[in-house]
Amino acid sequence: MFYALAIFNVFMAAVAQMLLKKAAQQKQTNIAKEYLNPWVIGGYVLMGLIMLSNVFAMSKGVQLKELGTIEALSYLFVPVLAFFIFKENLTAKKIASIATILVGVVIFFW
Repeated sequence: MFYALAIFNVFMAAVAQMLLKKAAQQKQTNIAKEYLNPWVIGGYVLMGLIMLSNVFAMSKGVQLKELGTIEALSYLFVPVLAFFIFKENLTAKKIASIATILVGVVIFFW
């Protein structure tokens, strides 16, 4: 169950990255508005909550070496979310790279 939490945390970290990219795409009139807007604040708050949730998962038995491997799933989640949200390209080379990473994660846990 706590491994599922770790995977969910990786997905939510990818969501937080989408929030930060959304903030980066907006033109702001000054530096304060650039860093103190809802997209940036939401992204960083989400990252902080994920960090606490990861600490909780590790306190319940998820080992650090396993968490590091699980976090490799971000190489799947980020491009897929970027494809659907920002219409970024998913080339054959990227898909092959993602598949290679997923095979590595599966081998690690097998």
